[in-house]
Amino acid sequence: MTYEIEIGRGKRGRRAYSLDDIAIVPNRRTRDPKDVSVSWQIDAYKFEMPVIAAPMDSAMSPESAIALGRLGGLGVLDLEGLWTRYEDPQSVLDEISALADETASPTVTRRMQELYKAPIQPELITTRLAEIRTSGVTVAGSLTPQRTQEHYKTVVAAGVDIFVIRGTTVSAEHVSKNHEPLNLKQFIYELDVPVIVGGAAGYTPALHLMRTGAAGVLVGFGGGATTTTRRALGIHSPMASAISDVAAARRDYMDESGGRYVHVIADGGMGSSGDIVKAIAMGADAVMLGSALARAEEAPGKGWHWGQEAHHLELPRGDRVNVGTVGPLEEVLFGPGHHTNGTSNLIGALRRSMATTGYSDLKEFQRVDVVVSPYSGR
Repeated sequence: MTYEIEIGRGKRGRRAYSLDDIAIVPNRRTRDPKDVSVSWQIDAYKFEMPVIAAPMDSAMSPESAIALGRLGGLGVLDLEGLWTRYEDPQSVLDEISALADETASPTVTRRMQELYKAPIQPELITTRLAEIRTSGVTVAGSLTPQRTQEHYKTVVAAGVDIFVIRGTTVSAEHVSKNHEPLNLKQFIYELDVPVIVGGAAGYTPALHLMRTGAAGVLVGFGGGATTTTRRALGIHSPMASAISDVAAARRDYMDESGGRYVHVIADGGMGSSGDIVKAIAMGADAVMLGSALARAEEAPGKGWHWGQEAHHLELPRGDRVNVGTVGPLEEVLFGPGHHTNGTSNLIGALRRSMATTGYSDLKEFQRVDVVVSPYSGR
């Protein structure tokens, strides 16, 4: 059986589905939402909810990472962001938030590029991670593959608990004629902390990343609300199919490795509670959220949201977008909700969906029935 369709006489392609294209189907059993567990564990670290904050300056500061950790999630600090370039980045964050109120503005992009030209200061990496560690929550920081070799020793020495290597697309077989690429397998083997790596959006690249020893694989290209990668590079992978493909790689890698489990983490394009629910239904163990957390009152972006792609010095592939403010972080995650569009009480919605379909924990919920039901606007 083939799932490919003919695009034209010279090219065939597989039909893929976004999260908007699928819907969850209730089963014969229902549960009380209070009886549902949404806890999640990776390596030795257990969390009360399957939420990881995307390492984006608009969503995560040391302070908001601590707040998220105390609420039961995992905050990841961008170690190439403003917090490691400026001793006090508040004035820079204020300036970015106050730039022209428009999306896709060359003037805004140019100014952001200028602000992010300031060099990364290794001592600030140490300071920011120490600030998070002092609070007692799990410490996580993120670098791109291009910067990992340069700064990872500083990150590990600072006492990071979980190390994230995150880029638009990360492969286990990067080829370059100009410099020695990062050897992920050797790098992960030599580290004493669990590593989450991505993005990957297909079965084969995800399987290769799992073979490097990664504890988790990020699915997608990140920056869902802000990215323009599809328009700029023509690269895109609908998330429902991507998560399912990577979950299949996880299953086959378990057989191949004799039972080693690699966590699948959906990353990007999950701005509402319904998206989070469907990502887990397709096989994700946890979700990495950007815009959903950028709407919290504690978010550094003050309702504006942007990712690393927005200030790339040569080929920016993202915008600074206005996502607005919903309420305090606790309300965004646990309610009580006052918004009907899935932007508040995210975890309450996940619990209710699991209870409505009769499942008691996240691993069970990955078996829920789904149908293809193209988005109708409701």
